[in-house]
Amino acid sequence: MMRKDGVIMKEKVGAVMVVGGGIAGIQASLDLAESGYYVYLVESSPAIGGVMAQLDKTFPTNDCSMCILSPKLVEAGRHLNIMPLTYSEVVEVKGEPGEFEVTVRQKPRFIDPAKCTGCGECPQACPVLRKNQFDEGLAERKAIYRPYAQAFPNIFTIEKGDRAPCGITCPAHINVQGYVALIGAGKDKEAYSLIWKDLPLPGVLGRICPHPCEKECNRKELDEPIAICDLKRFVADQVRGGIPLQKEEPKEEKVAIIGSGPSGLTASAYLALKGYSVTVFEALPIAGGMLSVGIPSYRLPREVLEEEIKTIQSLGVEIKTHTPIGPNLTLEDLFQKGYRAIFIGVGAHQDQKLNIPGEENPSVVPGVVFLRKVNLGEKVEVGKKVAVIGGGNVAIDAARTALRMGAEEVILLYRRSRAEMPAYEEDVKEAEEEGIQFQFLTTPVEILSKDGKISSIRCIRMELGEPDASGRRRPIPIPNSDFILEVDMVIPAIGQIPDLSFLQGTKIELTPQGTIKADPVTFETSLSGVFAGGDAVTGPKIAIDAVAAGKEAAISIDRFLRGRDLREGRETLLQKARFEEIYGGQPKSRRVRAETLPPEQRRRNFLEVRKGLTEEEARQEALRCLNCGLCSECLQCVALCKAGAINHQMKEQYIHFKVGSIILSPGFDEYEASRLAAYGFGRYDNVITSIQFERILSASGPFQGSLLRPSDRKAPHKIAWIQCAGSRDQTGRDGNEYCSSVCCMYAIKEAVIAKEHHPEVEPTIFYMDIRAHGKEFDLYYERAKKEYGVRFIRSMVSRVAERPKSKNLLITYIDSEGRPKEEEFDLVVLSVGLTPSQGAKVLAQKLGLELDPYGFCKTEEFSPLQTSREGFFVCGAFQGPKDIPETVAQASGAVAAASSLLSEVRATLTRKKEYPEEIDVRDQEPRIGVFVCHCGINIGGVVNVSEVKEYAKHLKGVVYVEENLYTCSQDTQEKIKKAIQENQLNRVVVASCSPRTHEPLFQETIREVGLNKYLFEMTNIRDQCSWVHMHQPKEATEKAKELVRMAVAKSRLLRPLKEPVMEVIRKGLVIGGGLTGMRAALGLAQQGFECAIVERDAQLGGHLRHLYYTLEGNDPQALLKKMVEEVMANPRIQVFTRSELKSLSGYIGNFKSIISTDGIEKEYEHGVIIVAVGAKESQPKEYLYGQDPRVMTQRELEERIVHQPEEIKKARHIVMIQCVGSRTEEHPHCSRICCSVAIKNALKL
Repeated sequence: MMRKDGVIMKEKVGAVMVVGGGIAGIQASLDLAESGYYVYLVESSPAIGGVMAQLDKTFPTNDCSMCILSPKLVEAGRHLNIMPLTYSEVVEVKGEPGEFEVTVRQKPRFIDPAKCTGCGECPQACPVLRKNQFDEGLAERKAIYRPYAQAFPNIFTIEKGDRAPCGITCPAHINVQGYVALIGAGKDKEAYSLIWKDLPLPGVLGRICPHPCEKECNRKELDEPIAICDLKRFVADQVRGGIPLQKEEPKEEKVAIIGSGPSGLTASAYLALKGYSVTVFEALPIAGGMLSVGIPSYRLPREVLEEEIKTIQSLGVEIKTHTPIGPNLTLEDLFQKGYRAIFIGVGAHQDQKLNIPGEENPSVVPGVVFLRKVNLGEKVEVGKKVAVIGGGNVAIDAARTALRMGAEEVILLYRRSRAEMPAYEEDVKEAEEEGIQFQFLTTPVEILSKDGKISSIRCIRMELGEPDASGRRRPIPIPNSDFILEVDMVIPAIGQIPDLSFLQGTKIELTPQGTIKADPVTFETSLSGVFAGGDAVTGPKIAIDAVAAGKEAAISIDRFLRGRDLREGRETLLQKARFEEIYGGQPKSRRVRAETLPPEQRRRNFLEVRKGLTEEEARQEALRCLNCGLCSECLQCVALCKAGAINHQMKEQYIHFKVGSIILSPGFDEYEASRLAAYGFGRYDNVITSIQFERILSASGPFQGSLLRPSDRKAPHKIAWIQCAGSRDQTGRDGNEYCSSVCCMYAIKEAVIAKEHHPEVEPTIFYMDIRAHGKEFDLYYERAKKEYGVRFIRSMVSRVAERPKSKNLLITYIDSEGRPKEEEFDLVVLSVGLTPSQGAKVLAQKLGLELDPYGFCKTEEFSPLQTSREGFFVCGAFQGPKDIPETVAQASGAVAAASSLLSEVRATLTRKKEYPEEIDVRDQEPRIGVFVCHCGINIGGVVNVSEVKEYAKHLKGVVYVEENLYTCSQDTQEKIKKAIQENQLNRVVVASCSPRTHEPLFQETIREVGLNKYLFEMTNIRDQCSWVHMHQPKEATEKAKELVRMAVAKSRLLRPLKEPVMEVIRKGLVIGGGLTGMRAALGLAQQGFECAIVERDAQLGGHLRHLYYTLEGNDPQALLKKMVEEVMANPRIQVFTRSELKSLSGYIGNFKSIISTDGIEKEYEHGVIIVAVGAKESQPKEYLYGQDPRVMTQRELEERIVHQPEEIKKARHIVMIQCVGSRTEEHPHCSRICCSVAIKNALKL
């Protein structure tokens, strides 16, 4: 596109992005879409609605907030020209006004929007409880959730964070949080199944694992870590015998596993599940490897291990014992026998030598040999006084086993201190309890024998030097510290290594440490088709490490056999996650500890020492979990969802599109009340915020609309509101400097509604001054005092203290006379202020927008919707604190500004909605469907809705009746459409709330299934029944029946009507030529429409002509001059000064006005009218005004300051009297501007 001056310009885009899905964003989106622009509505949360969706009522009309909002939610959600991008954030905006290029990141919901039906079944399966942010933490929800019942889109979301540290720390990456959550929910089989996905030996590892996961458990920051290992054992014992495991179809390939220890068993299990034929070759006479022969049965009962091995064998795994790999059966032989892949998982069964004199004595039995013989039932002679050398797990096991085999005295010698012992601390403690003696900082230097039998050990004392390669301090012999220790048996247990002699002559590389060299991710060795893991690769490590290796090796072998990339997508296993603090506000609770057999009952036998948790203990312990990974990925929702909508692998998406302009409406955050330490929020249960109180009052709130206090769920009698919580603090220590605009009015509203809930409630508002400056606000304030008995105390509250027993609250305050006072209340509500949202601050930084000192979007006084970046506009609370009516009006203003840039590309990207062919009902008998709404408890709390429903069933012509919690919600619209289709309904009656806001919504719904919109009837049983008869439920119910009966009778007479399509005159008429009128006319003209201004005076400007300075120091006269010049220069604007509107005729879209100018009348045709006649300054009748020239109005004072400054300077004392002509019986309203005008003039003086 080229301008006349030859400059090439980019084509403009007929689309607008709206950022923020609160009421401002929704209204802006609807206005834009109806104005012919395609809209991208970007909202960071899972649903649009913003804070208004959380509110119970709106002031000053006490209308149900959701009743006003819900039709807009549905309308915005189903509008063809609005694309809601929920759970999304703007990443980048490039370009210039008219053509911006936008990148949006959409977070994964982990639920497919195309498949989710919003049925609400999935949360029932989810075991994870989370604080419900929508209910401000007063209730809980599941990790899979929908923010609120009427939410759009009607799609659930799974809340996920970083993977829980327990699962990341676990070498096998077992979903610890998942199975713990399932145990807490009593779903033991499901927990067992989840464990089995990563660990086929839960009963074994539940007993022997040193649980490194517990060391990283976030719960330890609060009190003690979760007993993860005990919970694993519990569920394995509960589901003994296992559960049916699903195998894939059998595959032709065979896989050989060498070694039946934890890595070999794990690899064989998961390969068998994949359908492979698996054979395990084991040199020992029994399966299990070190699990069988290296761990005493008092720690791991044989029956537990055998049962879990049988489960693996039941998958088709063949285990061949007495079958070592070596000269008689080589790796090559295995390949020759048809095995396509081999996994080497042999354990570390070969002991390391002491390398001291006398070690060759037959009574020197290495620890691994000793334990093997005992576990295999072989004959073992044990001395009376046994010395065990070493400080690891084998040493402890050998010492305790020797005691059980008959040794009278067992001494364990360790060359370092106890702090450096690698053995498990709980095993060391149990050994001490059983009488095992420990000598630390001691090492043997010679084993002495007499007559071929051991008589003693010569030892030397050690001291610790600098750390060695292991990180532990190096032991150094102390000269001349030798001593003799009499013993008759020595069990060295200083370490072991795997015996890999069977690999000699193969191409498999070994490390300098004598282990197999294998890839750390894929576990491939240097010989193709051969994989290795466990001790054979790492040297001796804990069993869970071996399990992890077996699991990952099985994945690699499967990929290898299928010809897939072995590394793809697996590097993430090596990553660590970051965590925020998640334990705030959680009560402390002690860890449940499993009982152990008393030492005297266990030291001489092999009974299992540690008992498992009871069911009650396991549930209690599992519920201590903080769920720090949020969703536990237990997959119960996947199993339940019939629609197949859940996808835990869903990834974030980046969406790119172009827009011509951008409107920002990201809303606000409530002030963080916990910063107000003196008020006790967060410490006292019954100190809550105003938003929390809104949720308590709400029918969809945590208490279903019952007015209860959090601590004991009892109805409060005395309720206090503390105003300016976080606002108007000039020090900045306990709040922001500014007034948050809405707090006074919402506190009054909440007090009034509380009184309506329970007439016996005594509401008290502690305030500095009441700011009721909106339309009918002051009248509302007066009604609260006079009609509802709300008590207002002008005061400064210094602190709130809790009565420990009753949980009541003592408020200490200074009254208006300066006297200190105290009063006790049942509940305290903090009227918290509005602050810029953190998300908005980040957004502003991304977009390069300037913020004001408080963090709100910076705008100019005379262009409050324009941001610091051209083409970006702002509305709602991001521009500054404001109430809902002002927010909605500002949203429409932002639309006018944003669309002014794009008038030439209007309707270039929008689509027209197509309706199905209308059903001909002229010859049909009425088939009426009646839908009765509970409206939460707004109707259902008074009217017996079920009784009304039953009554409606028997009315003539009614063939279908249904009651709904919220008839205006998106999912109910779908139900209505389905009911129409399935029951051939040709009339629809809805009994709910106001037709003013809801009738168009329902008419549109029935149109979408082919019914004429005029075949709809609505009756208002909220305003007419449950509201006006709130204390007469029986009468309200009877009246609701009558209203439904009349609506049904009327609906039988309804006939389809056809709306004519008429041409709209694309011109506007603006009545009033002041600032508002001129701005409206320019807005119309800039959008491409002709218009006329009718102004009574000879000049444009209205009241603006008498203003000369603003509180912020700007020049209204310069604004006036600029505006008049723009209006007069615009060819689309016709100005009629010294004129009046004499008459008006016509209808919407086609009006005809007669304009009289100096007595000459002119006809003007137009499609719309904007009334902007402004207001005039009140002329006082009191205070000698008009009788004494020294008494004047503020506007007159301003004129004199500017035009007669010398006269004003003569005045020594100037008194300003406020609220003259306002807040009286004749004019019961606040005029809003008087205070600031007075301050402006006072500062000027």
